[in-house]
Amino acid sequence: MTGLVFTLIRGSLNTLLIRKIRQLKTFISDQQTLIYLLSFVVGLISALAAVVMKNAIHYTHVLFTQGVMKGAGGILSIAYPLIGIFLTVLIVRYVIRDNISHGISRVLYSISRRKSYIKRHNNWSSILASSLTIGFGGSVGAEAPIVLTGASIGSTIGRYFNLNYKYITLLLGCGAAGAISGIFKAPIGGILFTLEVLMLDLTMSSIVPLLISSVTAATVAYFFMGDNVLFSFQVKEGFLLSDLPYYLLLGVFCGLVGLYFTKATVGIEKLYKKIKNHWVRMTIGGVILGILIYFLPSLYGEGYGTVMNLLNASDVSASGTVIFGGMAQGFWMTVLLMATLLIMKVVATASTNGAGGVGGIVAPVLFTGGVAGYFFSSLMNHLFGLSLAGSSFTLTAMAGVFASVLHAPLTAIFLIAEITEGYGLLIPLIITSTVGFITARTFQKHSIYNEQLAASGELITHDKDKAVMTLLDWSREVEKDLLTVNPDGNLGDLVKQISRSNRNLFPVVDEFNILEGVVLLDDVRDKMFNTDLYEKLSIRDLMTIPPSYIDISERGDVVLDTFERTGAWNLPVLDKGQYVGFISKSRIFSAYRELLRQFSEE
Repeated sequence: MTGLVFTLIRGSLNTLLIRKIRQLKTFISDQQTLIYLLSFVVGLISALAAVVMKNAIHYTHVLFTQGVMKGAGGILSIAYPLIGIFLTVLIVRYVIRDNISHGISRVLYSISRRKSYIKRHNNWSSILASSLTIGFGGSVGAEAPIVLTGASIGSTIGRYFNLNYKYITLLLGCGAAGAISGIFKAPIGGILFTLEVLMLDLTMSSIVPLLISSVTAATVAYFFMGDNVLFSFQVKEGFLLSDLPYYLLLGVFCGLVGLYFTKATVGIEKLYKKIKNHWVRMTIGGVILGILIYFLPSLYGEGYGTVMNLLNASDVSASGTVIFGGMAQGFWMTVLLMATLLIMKVVATASTNGAGGVGGIVAPVLFTGGVAGYFFSSLMNHLFGLSLAGSSFTLTAMAGVFASVLHAPLTAIFLIAEITEGYGLLIPLIITSTVGFITARTFQKHSIYNEQLAASGELITHDKDKAVMTLLDWSREVEKDLLTVNPDGNLGDLVKQISRSNRNLFPVVDEFNILEGVVLLDDVRDKMFNTDLYEKLSIRDLMTIPPSYIDISERGDVVLDTFERTGAWNLPVLDKGQYVGFISKSRIFSAYRELLRQFSEE
């Protein structure tokens, strides 16, 4: 009875909400004004989601470690991450029942293949799952889950208003920008993240809604959290021209570190995927993660506390004592432990996600960059008697590794600049991020988010032509009204079909709906008026084999490549070998031009 009442109440609220939304859409006749208003709403809700997630992670950790497991420690701490992953797997498999891992990749996939439609459960499911994973010590970040949440909120609101693909994608981007802006309190970083990682191109019609959403989210974050964001640090040292060569070297080092991070993450997760039993996979990953955290406690959770310790450390000895405790005996032992931390953070992150946890790689990337920068400056100071500022190189390397892994140098530069509450390190940030990006891009064409989508050809890109071709739904242009002929028939049967048709193309299809060839009207025009040939010439004698065929599941770019390669104007379309119809080059190009027009109009 209670369930029925709840269902009726929920249905009534949904009906009322839809009615109010439609009334609002009618009231606001100007489309652009509506988009501006919706971008404000999306930014507001995305920021609230970021606040909820941050607090959920914190209180999950406090509840478990100071409540349920109070007094437990030592070897039992190995079980913490395993418990979190176990609870996450249970919820994902039996409550959510959908793949929500690698949130930013899921957003990219929805833009590429789902017309920017994201399932509504993503409005809350990533918050719940990642809170359990990270709150119990999973070595991942909250950024990707909150980006998926923000993007889902934008997509959902866009669909409520029955907007087209272009505006749904824009609101999706507003949600992502709001999420990043809210969680880092970095409005410019949120906008640039959306433009570099998610969006197709930059136009005046897209930049204003992104600005509204991002600034709204940052304001909400200030209101609820003040300075209590993921981490915040004020630069004490400025840029010294004499340090320029070392920032260049740091950029190359960050590019190599970023390349290692990408390759190792993808490779380790592939190894976990080979374990078919998800409970075995979860146990192995959870135990490995627990052991790593036991020996290197800095790998617990997002790791921003360790980055803050590095930024505030007066020297190497102080940082080693704070981070590694009694293990850090002397300079070389501290440096060795930092190198180990640098290498093993990737293993911990990949094990968390590979085992079934839900989290992102932005926090691990920033953590890895921070450790890399401090490691680099400490080593250079010790070997060459320099006095490089550890905090400056730590922050700059965070941007360098971020740019290398995500292939987003502008986001890296302004995100760190905003986090530091000033632009004193702007020149080093530009140098290191650019050199790091170029170094990584030399060996790795795609970012870690785009790698799998690019391999399957489902990657949306900043190249407008390729983006349109990826999205083109050419299957709606298939012509299915062509009259077919049987291969066992003769010219007389063909003439009967010609008399009933206004087309010049006749597919030859057998009783099993298998295409055997095609007869062109031009090939039989000189024979069709000679009745003496009606019984003598069979369809098999008259038909020709098409130069190629297209499967109904092929992408738009593959279809156009096939037309270009064969030089044909019409090609048969098959579905698992069964004849479907024909597609013409002219119809493909007409659909392409219409879609391109939608992309281009302001």
